[in-house]
Amino acid sequence: MKEVRYFYVPKAGECDALPSEEAQHAVRVLRLQPGDEMMLMDGEGTFYKAEVSVASNHHCLYRILETLPQQRPWSGRIHLAIAPTKMLDRMEWLLEKAVEVGVDDISFLDCRFSERRQIKLPRMEKIVISAMKQSRKAWKTNLDEMQSFSQFVAAERPGDKFIAHCYEEVERTYLFDELKHLPADTPVTILVGPEGDFSIEEVRQAISQGYKSVHLGKSRLRTETAGLSAVMMAQLCKPYKTD
Repeated sequence: MKEVRYFYVPKAGECDALPSEEAQHAVRVLRLQPGDEMMLMDGEGTFYKAEVSVASNHHCLYRILETLPQQRPWSGRIHLAIAPTKMLDRMEWLLEKAVEVGVDDISFLDCRFSERRQIKLPRMEKIVISAMKQSRKAWKTNLDEMQSFSQFVAAERPGDKFIAHCYEEVERTYLFDELKHLPADTPVTILVGPEGDFSIEEVRQAISQGYKSVHLGKSRLRTETAGLSAVMMAQLCKPYKTD
């Protein structure tokens, strides 16, 4: 039996053609032909069972056979705000794994001790889309442009907010303990700092803006590991919906 392939098509229900990159992959790499079935995902919660109607060197047209609305598999929203690492491949690894586990929003922070102050969002978007297709996620993770730490923490955000750091002189609680006592549908925002951690002034600034001071356990983690650990803790506390 031929494996059904997934393609990311924004507004798939309103179109009849794959985007250029997806079309080239479908026709040139997978060699799909008219009549072949495929699954489209619009990134907004709906899958579409479709079949190829026209396949050429540069175009792949489709007709929709069935619309399949999906249910969000976890409760609430999970928002990770993280300072990108100096080595970009580590951040790409984090994006891939966080999307596979399940995260709604990822923001990039420019902090006092940041070693990377610019990021190419189109490249990151491609990694998110690839991971979304691989893990069959109906919703696309939203990526935000890099912004200053001060700008981010000053903005109003729904739900509970946490800043993870390593300063023992600032009282901290264990993030997982905090999350498991929240109602499952509570939106959460979790800040993870750069390889040199947040500055203590940034920690205090976040606390003054309503962020709770937390740690991620006894181990000292690299930035990308800390980010993934935070997402996994949030997922464990937001049980999958079954009805």
